[in-house]
Amino acid sequence: MIYIEMKKLARIVTLMMIVSFTGCAMGPDFKKPVVETPNTFRFSDSESKEVVNLKWWELFDDPVLYSLVATALTDNKDAMIAASRIEEARAALGFTKADQYPRLDLEGGARVGNFTGVSRSSTTDKSAYIAPVLSWEIDFWGKYRRSTEAATSELMASEYSLRTVQISLISEVVSTYFLLLDYHQRLNISKQTLESRLYSLDIIQKRFDKGIIPEIDLNQAQIQKEIAAGAIPLYQRLIANTENVLSILMGKFPGEIKTGDDLNQQAVPPDIPSGIPSSILERRPDIAEAMYLLQAQTAKIGVAQALRFPSITLTGLFGVASAELSSISTDGDIWSVGGGLFGPLFDFKKNLQRVEIEKERTKQALYRYENRVLFAFRDVADALNDIQTYKKQISTVERKFKAAKNAAALSKMRYDKGVTSYLEVLETERTLFEVGLELSQLKQQFYNAYVRLYKALGGGWLTKAEMEQTQNQPEAQKKQP
Repeated sequence: MIYIEMKKLARIVTLMMIVSFTGCAMGPDFKKPVVETPNTFRFSDSESKEVVNLKWWELFDDPVLYSLVATALTDNKDAMIAASRIEEARAALGFTKADQYPRLDLEGGARVGNFTGVSRSSTTDKSAYIAPVLSWEIDFWGKYRRSTEAATSELMASEYSLRTVQISLISEVVSTYFLLLDYHQRLNISKQTLESRLYSLDIIQKRFDKGIIPEIDLNQAQIQKEIAAGAIPLYQRLIANTENVLSILMGKFPGEIKTGDDLNQQAVPPDIPSGIPSSILERRPDIAEAMYLLQAQTAKIGVAQALRFPSITLTGLFGVASAELSSISTDGDIWSVGGGLFGPLFDFKKNLQRVEIEKERTKQALYRYENRVLFAFRDVADALNDIQTYKKQISTVERKFKAAKNAAALSKMRYDKGVTSYLEVLETERTLFEVGLELSQLKQQFYNAYVRLYKALGGGWLTKAEMEQTQNQPEAQKKQP
């Protein structure tokens, strides 16, 4: 008997599943937003050449930098959190997807007494039952399908979020490393300047002791010596603080960081090829993340709309029951099959307002996506402009440094021969010191402009073969999500 009834229930469940999976899904279907973008980037004027678009930090040709980046990608805590969020999103997808299918529970009970629930009975009732219970809410309106679609898109967004974190992490490690090299170089310049000024001060002191020069020359030499001496602890402090930043980025306690080649020996990456297609920004993980979040939010409109309609549930119970607790035998099989319908009738437009809330959130997600695209183009344009202008600025400062070095040497010769005052020597030495520090900082900013460019391009740029492949694709295919 129970076998026959279970077969009937199986047929009903199969029929209802077909209805559920072929039923309508409320809400709009997602369409990738189309944003009109320029064909090329502003300030890109170099000749196209074959370049590698993976592991761009290797273009700087510094093994120590490779090691720092590799350690950060493995041990950085923010990257670990982002990776864990992917697993959380994957579990959330499975949790949400399970709502589409029937649920099987176990129900049982036993009672002894003479109270029927309404009045006293003259007999003592002893009964027990146990039965599996099948329950299922039919997804006729697509509520659970839209929820699964949203959870799937959120999983994809979390994967691109990890990529965003990794690119930001790599960029921060590399830029902080160049800042550390800059501080080391400025510290060396300060030490060399102090050594030179100590030597000059010794000569000035001897001349003053012999009454050859006035005391003001001695005082000026002492001032310049202390200026150089004061710069040393400044850059020692900045070096230690920067090392601490790098240590945390690598997931380690603050400590000393080994460095490789100094700033002047760092390799300059190849020029950015001209004609980079603007579609390269589709490779930026933050833009892809924003797109999938938009897709997830679009699906939530369908979930909200489905809540305005009745939910249809199907339940079934099959088991055994006994009228005697001490008896192993049963009085027979028990079964029950039923359906239910529950839906809103009058809720002061609460469910309607829920739909409007999700629509407005979807608009906000679209605006965030479009804003990401705008900021991406600005980031690329700024970085390209920085590279070009820093190149020109470094050239001028290098010429200024060469002239200042020669002027400092000539002024010392003139002063030793009594042709000029010590004021001229002080001025040329001060200029040489400042220009040396300025040149070091400019080189650091020049390298970090490349870092910002790689980050803006989503971690690198397309190879020549990839560029040709992208340009040959049909326009419609490029717009596929």
